[in-house]
Amino acid sequence: MKSSSQESAFEELRYYAGRWPVILHDGTMVVIAWFLAYWFRFNLDTIPQPFLDQAIAILPLVVLIHMAMSLGFSVPRGAWRFTSAPDISAIVKSVFFATAVVAIAIFLATRLEAVPRSVFPLHSVLLIGLLITNRLLYRIYHARAGRGGPGKRVLVIGAGVAGDMLVRDLGNSNPVLYEPIAYLDDDPDKKGRHIQGLRVVGACSALPKVAKELRIDLVLLAIPSVATQDMRRIVDYCEEAQVAYRTLPKVQEILDGTARSRDLRPVALDDLLGREPVSLDITLISSGLTGKRVLITGAGGSIGSELCRQVVQLNPAALILLEQNEYNLYRIAHEIENKHPDIVLHARLGDVCDEPGVKSVFNQYLPNVVFHAAAYKHVPSLEGQIRAAVRNNVVGTDVVARVSCETDCEKFVLISTDKAVNPTSIMGATKRMAEILVQARNARSEVAFITVRFGNVLGSAGSVVPLFERQIAEGGPVTVTHPDVTRFFMTISEACQLIMQACVQGKGSETFVLDMGEPIKISYLAKQLIRMAGLIPGRDIEIVYTGLREGEKLVEELFHNEEKLEKTLHDQISLAESRALNSDSVVNAVRLLTSNIQQSDTDGIEQIMKELVPEYMQRNLVEDTGSARVISFSR
Repeated sequence: MKSSSQESAFEELRYYAGRWPVILHDGTMVVIAWFLAYWFRFNLDTIPQPFLDQAIAILPLVVLIHMAMSLGFSVPRGAWRFTSAPDISAIVKSVFFATAVVAIAIFLATRLEAVPRSVFPLHSVLLIGLLITNRLLYRIYHARAGRGGPGKRVLVIGAGVAGDMLVRDLGNSNPVLYEPIAYLDDDPDKKGRHIQGLRVVGACSALPKVAKELRIDLVLLAIPSVATQDMRRIVDYCEEAQVAYRTLPKVQEILDGTARSRDLRPVALDDLLGREPVSLDITLISSGLTGKRVLITGAGGSIGSELCRQVVQLNPAALILLEQNEYNLYRIAHEIENKHPDIVLHARLGDVCDEPGVKSVFNQYLPNVVFHAAAYKHVPSLEGQIRAAVRNNVVGTDVVARVSCETDCEKFVLISTDKAVNPTSIMGATKRMAEILVQARNARSEVAFITVRFGNVLGSAGSVVPLFERQIAEGGPVTVTHPDVTRFFMTISEACQLIMQACVQGKGSETFVLDMGEPIKISYLAKQLIRMAGLIPGRDIEIVYTGLREGEKLVEELFHNEEKLEKTLHDQISLAESRALNSDSVVNAVRLLTSNIQQSDTDGIEQIMKELVPEYMQRNLVEDTGSARVISFSR
């Protein structure tokens, strides 16, 4: 039986046997360089016969030593079509060491009387030149042979490491789809420099001018960690130049191996709207959720499902999903079971307003932590349906909160919204009522009730983004309510990470407000989505302003004037000082509210809303109870 070392040697031998053309080429170059060295030594004249005889006699030793050193430095292993600095370095080292060994061997044998001393350096230089030149010529030929025609003329933004890698990778691609022409970089020290044979021709602000002068077809953003403001600025330059643009994958995707530097992608919406990456205290979050039984209501919704995905990675003792939509419940449960087969998962179909059903789930699984994400959130849809909105968003919250108290739950986290601040919609008013309710429950219970408030999330159900994308796909128009309407945006993943962070650092009664960055104009959002589809706003796709819908505000707020904001341990989470309330009055009001809902007493529901949320302002309140009726109702 062969030993592992014998097998390894045999495999090595087989490999080099397959590389015989390379070895033969390199050996031939040793011979050619050897005689050229003599020829140069004698001033390109005839080599005297005694020296020629000595050169021929010594040649086998020279070839043997050079080839042995070449194998030692793995020179034949290099792929010629990808010849680069490491291959050139190996060739140079191999030749220098081989020349030194040859010179020492001849010195020991003949005191160098057989070979002129200048032959050795000449041979080294000539051999290095031949070996490298032939490889580079092969690489150039192979690259050009693969072109089906000239690729798109590309302007690379960023002359750093990523830009260098991108240009190198594009040059090695086959067929060549992109032809890098030049770099732009805001670093003044790089202007005029050449990287991978391309010149840095100026700063990013020169993009419109450079794109026109160099006939650029495509701009590639080779800055994986570019700040959002810089991304917006560069995109604006691209739009001014009317040239398409693409960007690199994110740094983490490249490091994880899930993407390569040349895997170009369109600029995504979160590239333009995002902020600095969320920094999490993983140790703190793990201490609060690892090994806990975690229940998530509304588990099949946008926020609920993402919470499921992130909580499950923290190895909870059990994950309990409560969802009233059977398909959404099946989808998220199936996803988690496939990706985390070892997790203890309980998926229960149920309505948060069904108190016996909720009690059954809590008594069976005894959750330690509850994330209450179940809610109706679509503002226009709820404007004519006050009873349904209050029942789900307020009474449903009360049911889950009361049952949490009865089963010794440790923490209850209410997912709230910026629409709860100075609400003008039924949806916002019901979420404000839910905030008041959990604050009142916190004063009467050992459970730590925590509220987390934030703005819109990109891509959520009911978000404007899917609506705009559908309208663009249909050829337009894209409908925006008002030219100046603004909203706060963050990604779902970002929001859920900060929700978990707030959960574990909360002690009870807190209202945490997530840092949403700067508000974004919805009209800007619409224009960017049109441009990302390769179209021009106003020319290819019209934007139509329809006017604010009932219950909508021009500008959303994240905190009330009476709520003093305080810093927390996390830079992206603030604490809104809770407003004073009478917990007994709130609990009694919710009991009465439940009774009014059961009796479909719309007037009674309105009255309680005015008492609990005096800042709620709305012109018309419509309840469809068989026949629509309009109720005037002021502050």
